[in-house]
Amino acid sequence: MNNAVNNRVWSGSWVAERLGVELTGDDRLTGMLGLALRRNPKRAHLLVSNVLGKHVPQAPSVVYGHGFALGRRVRDLLGPDDARAAVVLGYAETATGLGHSVADGLGTAPYLHSTRRPVPGVAPAGGFEESHSHATSHLLLPEDPALLAGDGPLVLVDDEFSTGNTVLNTVRDLHQRYPRPRYVVVALVDMRSAADARRLEDFARDIGARVDLVAAASGTVLLPEGVLERGQELVARYESGSDATGRPRGTASPGAGARRAAPAQRVGSEPGSGVGLEPGSGVGLGAGSGIGPEAAPGVGPGAGSPGVGEAARPVPDHPHPDHEPARPAGRVARVDLGWPEDLPDGGRHGFTPAHRARLEGALPAMTARLAEALPADARRVLVLGFEELMYAPLRLARELEQIADAEVRYSTTTRSPVLAVDDPGYAIRSRLVFPAHDDPADGPGERYAYNVAGAGFDAVVAVVDSAADTPALHAPDGLLARLAAHTPHVLLAVVPSYAPAPRYVPERPAMLPEPLRGPAFSSYPPEEVGWLLQDLSDVTLEAPTEEREEAIQSGGAHYAESLPVEYQPSEQYQRLFHTALEASAARLAQAVGAVTEVVLAERSPRPVLVSLARAGTPVGVLMRRWARFRHGLDLPHYAVSIVRGRGIDANALRWLAAHHDPRDVVFVDGWTGKGAITRELAAALDEFEAGEGITGFDPEIAVLADPGSCVRTYGTREDFLIPSACLNSTVSGLISRTVLRADLVGPHDFHGAKFYRELAGADVSTGFLDAVGARFPEVLDAVDAQAKELLSGDRTPTWEGWAAVERISEEYGIHDVNLVKPGVGETTRVLLRRVPWKILARAGAGADLDHVRLLAEQRGVPVEEVGELPYTCVGLIHPRFTRGATGADGRAVTV
Repeated sequence: MNNAVNNRVWSGSWVAERLGVELTGDDRLTGMLGLALRRNPKRAHLLVSNVLGKHVPQAPSVVYGHGFALGRRVRDLLGPDDARAAVVLGYAETATGLGHSVADGLGTAPYLHSTRRPVPGVAPAGGFEESHSHATSHLLLPEDPALLAGDGPLVLVDDEFSTGNTVLNTVRDLHQRYPRPRYVVVALVDMRSAADARRLEDFARDIGARVDLVAAASGTVLLPEGVLERGQELVARYESGSDATGRPRGTASPGAGARRAAPAQRVGSEPGSGVGLEPGSGVGLGAGSGIGPEAAPGVGPGAGSPGVGEAARPVPDHPHPDHEPARPAGRVARVDLGWPEDLPDGGRHGFTPAHRARLEGALPAMTARLAEALPADARRVLVLGFEELMYAPLRLARELEQIADAEVRYSTTTRSPVLAVDDPGYAIRSRLVFPAHDDPADGPGERYAYNVAGAGFDAVVAVVDSAADTPALHAPDGLLARLAAHTPHVLLAVVPSYAPAPRYVPERPAMLPEPLRGPAFSSYPPEEVGWLLQDLSDVTLEAPTEEREEAIQSGGAHYAESLPVEYQPSEQYQRLFHTALEASAARLAQAVGAVTEVVLAERSPRPVLVSLARAGTPVGVLMRRWARFRHGLDLPHYAVSIVRGRGIDANALRWLAAHHDPRDVVFVDGWTGKGAITRELAAALDEFEAGEGITGFDPEIAVLADPGSCVRTYGTREDFLIPSACLNSTVSGLISRTVLRADLVGPHDFHGAKFYRELAGADVSTGFLDAVGARFPEVLDAVDAQAKELLSGDRTPTWEGWAAVERISEEYGIHDVNLVKPGVGETTRVLLRRVPWKILARAGAGADLDHVRLLAEQRGVPVEEVGELPYTCVGLIHPRFTRGATGADGRAVTV
């Protein structure tokens, strides 16, 4: 390859001339890479990236653009469905920012990077070794252990893909724990040999997974025999006071045409080398940035640097007057970024799309604070990140680049020991050395900042996390003092180190019991549903309907503190139920299939169904059966309690979060009325997230029927008879309504319910499910058409049901929307459990209301036909009930 492009000296020529190292491959390689020497017994040379933003200060738009563009290529490779299910994993320390930028390019992918910093209280979810790095052990510390447990593609991002050992070690470890069918490996440069490429292909076949590779450039490093020994000798000579030729310092270096001393052999360079393309940071093809040498910054120490043919100078670790004229120390000041509370500082514990949105919203204000703190005359500014903390400084630098009247560059400090040589043909022109300042687990040691000294920066913004804001940072030999010796202004910006919150209530995380299952609790088979409830079957909770209504409306008791006496259907009513089931089974089957297909397409490919007990539970079982029938999926299904005015069972949520990824949880109910439970769930989850720090639960409920237009996920918006609404426990596994009473349910207990074993003779729960499931084969085509229509249509809730309920409440003088129960299902509940006042029926409603008319007749409740009604019927609970009272119209109620 040419050593100079566009009349500029290639920053790898110094090493190439002395060691015979050569890059072959894409023309863009010399623009992206330079060479340096490292003090490492395993590898002599280093590939130094000009676009990574680690060792070579670069324009942040170039750095971020490379990673973002790679993410876009991955998205196009995967396609929309797999891209939505992907997780991105970056490598510490140098690919942390690059991986995060790739995740941004994918758009919706959560991001995690490996780390060398153990964090108390966070258990590793995996780890691997990077055998040739200066710091070999990587930990994976996601806040949510389920982050890596999905079966979507895993995208692994490194700065350089050389032998492939690091990736193989990672995939081998993770595939044993969390097997998945596809992996994508992303790197700025692919420098593998042909043998290494074959080894990866063989590995993919062995584990039965597809492995793709995406890189911005590719090639190979040619190394002569004996290069390691010669490189070590060269480093030793140079550091001892002679240059690479053995001549005293100050004599001319060899010319550009120097020959290699030995024939070359084809080998791969090493990932995680500590310079250039180490694992992680963010780079991409920024608009107009170019990718050849013109995109590389002028990284030399300034106008006074020696040119080609001038003497190369070793750079002391600690700058000396002989190397650079003495100058007054610069001013060090702190700037408060105003970093949002509880926003992660990076991907060490995971970074979700929601986190990304919060960061995007906060960046303008934070960057404005930085810009205001810069001196007005600063024309060249460096934003300097800190080891694994690469992404946050990169994004701040990129925003600053847009608003500051200055040239902005970006790089970070590093653990990697590299020889510095002040020559334009060498990638590392200067080095600052300072002690580690984050109390590292592997003990104290030196840290480095390259190409900063002598680079002519008017100001340096040092960005560290709060774990690194220690006395060592501010010491006379610390990083800030080293920077102040080379620039007149140093700003310190501290990002709070993110500490994951405990995933459970500390007092009793391990004491939550396992779900109750049939036949010990409920008449459902054990695999159909796990009840996150406690069994209160031995407690007398039933009260006469009239007593319950009076207590509820007077404020003396909450409806969830007692149970109504279980309605025992007459023989006539049971016949009506079976007739209704026969007539509506196919319609139900179609709605079940449609809502399940919408959930699988939009919510999660392997959802965890969580039905709201008890009306939602038969629907959850049917959805589970459809997923198994149509897709061969065996979905987990649980039932939990939610109580209007009291929220959802927080202990049930804790149990779910401990056993599943909350993002996979889909709450299921039978139907919507006016949307009260939809609102209740959303408010309860907000409160739970704020109090527990557990995130990811989606408040959107999936329902069979949404006549109130309250949700986006439904099978139909028609208000029709769902036969399971006709009965109580005898169609719901013989389980009662849920109970929440302080003397029975403690702060660490699940809500309660009863199992009516004594009603087994009247139980039709399994028969109802079987009757609907038997119609699945005949509705396949109809389900496909309906699901396609739903997925492509506008399903935005209009909340027209809520508006209708408010209107009815005022028109009928009730003035309490809680006493207006819209829809066939809710009206049935009023007749079975409450003290009904009257029933409003849409004119012309047919068989869907046969059971309602029968129940109304049995209870002496009038049925009033109404012309304009968005529901098939509406049940009105007796307003301001006391025994013997009259309703708003002055009529007494027969009970």
